[in-house]
Amino acid sequence: MFLSDVDIKKAVQNGDIVIKDFDEKRLQPASYDICLGNKFLITSSHESLVIDPVNKIYAKHVERIVPDGEAYYLHPGVTVLGTSKDYFGSDKYLIQLSGKSSLARIGLVVHNTAGLINPGHFLNITFELCNFNKVPIVLRPGMPIGQLLFSMLSNKVQKDYKKTGRYQDRDWDHFADPKELEGKIEKTKKAKPGKAKK
Repeated sequence: MFLSDVDIKKAVQNGDIVIKDFDEKRLQPASYDICLGNKFLITSSHESLVIDPVNKIYAKHVERIVPDGEAYYLHPGVTVLGTSKDYFGSDKYLIQLSGKSSLARIGLVVHNTAGLINPGHFLNITFELCNFNKVPIVLRPGMPIGQLLFSMLSNKVQKDYKKTGRYQDRDWDHFADPKELEGKIEKTKKAKPGKAKK
């Protein structure tokens, strides 16, 4: 079950949903609009021969900061990473990122497949921005770029993203190594005190 605008507002007010900075004007009937931030990661194609994710070979990237009031031109067929101005998350609800129809109609994809935010994950979300049009699309920091939907869960989660998350506290890292997560979980297990013997 998705939350309505009334329920989203209530959840923000009682702390079950965190949105910084919450703006009631951006509430839709069953979603909340979020805005594009100032940071972009751009592939350095002249430095990258190939991408081989199985062997952990990734393209080199350049970070570009676009000040408010300026623009980034996303060319046809190009994918870049962007980030949201909004910081958000919830320990209680599953959050889903969706695009906006007005932008989809001009060929802008906001996320390729990674649109799910698990309970316990608080972040400025990373967008996978791709231009499927035949002309450049102008991206401006602060523009509405996507919308968030909030879902009830059937039960409280046993392991939230704070414990299992690959990108916990490092969402702008382009690729996080799963082995680092395994080490983190192992350290957490070792740190837990054992049960007292009777």
